[in-house]
Amino acid sequence: MRSPQQVPQPGLPEHVTIYEVGARDGLQNEQTTVSVEVKAEFIARLADAGLRVIEATSFVHPKWVPQLADAEELLDILTLVDGVRYPVLVPNERGLDRALAKGIREIAIFASATETFAQRNLNRSVAESIAMFAPVVARARAEGLTVRGYVSMCFGDPWEGEVPIEQVVGVGTKLLELGCTELSLGDTIGVATPGHVTALLAAFAGAGVGSDRLAVHFHDTYGQALANTFAALRAGITTVDASAGGLGGCPYAKNATGNLATEDLVWMLHGLGIQTGVDLEKLVETSRWMAAELGRPSPSNVVRALSSN
Repeated sequence: MRSPQQVPQPGLPEHVTIYEVGARDGLQNEQTTVSVEVKAEFIARLADAGLRVIEATSFVHPKWVPQLADAEELLDILTLVDGVRYPVLVPNERGLDRALAKGIREIAIFASATETFAQRNLNRSVAESIAMFAPVVARARAEGLTVRGYVSMCFGDPWEGEVPIEQVVGVGTKLLELGCTELSLGDTIGVATPGHVTALLAAFAGAGVGSDRLAVHFHDTYGQALANTFAALRAGITTVDASAGGLGGCPYAKNATGNLATEDLVWMLHGLGIQTGVDLEKLVETSRWMAAELGRPSPSNVVRALSSN
């Protein structure tokens, strides 16, 4: 079989937006430098496969993420496709300056639900990091940009252990109050389970944050990413982060193995009769090509299965 049999389920969305993070989150942890030309072709192939939101790069300082030191050069050679959004991650006002200089219309900021990870990732407390983001979001919104807020460690932290649901909601609502237009809830070390996902989304709903303002970002460290995604869909989520070929992790958390593979997500969604606009065959070919560029096989189950047929 090259595609799943469609068997729709009641109570699920008709369409899901896949927020593709392979070019940024997927590649940022690679030890071998990927050329800017390969990155540009990767993004072009993802767009050709039908993905309509592709996070292109990050304007973080090259010292911290050397892989993305070519952000400006990448944007200079990138062929933009009508109807495709190309958000970039910015860590601070300097990053915003760089994004605005390149005409970027959509940015993301990256916060933490826990104090330890905030210190390790941003060298600030949670409160200090939110204060740092306030002028970034305000300026971006004044310029007419949309702003996504990532919240990491929403379901567990390798240093602090369990993360209280109310703590996650507190950080998330503060980012929305700053002016973020969307909030992506991250399972950075892949420890979430479906009941936990349901409970967290219900807590956000109780705080007045609807599913239309939320996205989910699952890692598959414990093999739970698709189950957790299904729970999120049942709770009304219609934006799901994923990484082509299952690329990526987090450079600041050793346990944070690969993201949910976009191909695995598409297989499940298409089997449920949910529209994505993605051509699975083209996407699989793209991930096979990128795996060859990186010199190792793709961790995506669907890529492996369809490559052996």
